[in-house]
Amino acid sequence: MAKVPKKTRFEDAMKRLDTIVEAMESGQTGIEETVEAYAEAMELAAHCRGILEATEQRIQQIQTTARGEARAVPFEPGHQDEDGDQAGD
Repeated sequence: MAKVPKKTRFEDAMKRLDTIVEAMESGQTGIEETVEAYAEAMELAAHCRGILEATEQRIQQIQTTARGEARAVPFEPGHQDEDGDQAGD
């Protein structure tokens, strides 16, 4: 079984997960195929979690200025904004 390519889109990974779940629930596959499908599903799920975590970090980087204008701030662990607040808090 191959690793999930890093460039696999979230939506594509979720579609593949749905396909795997449907196949497993149908009971039409043998035990060996089910184990392989389960392993692939776990890799796809980890890939999706990684995308969601990265997206959450990107969203947390968007901050509001004192005038109420949104601005994008590079993500840096421990970074403080101009008000002295911890970024992402």
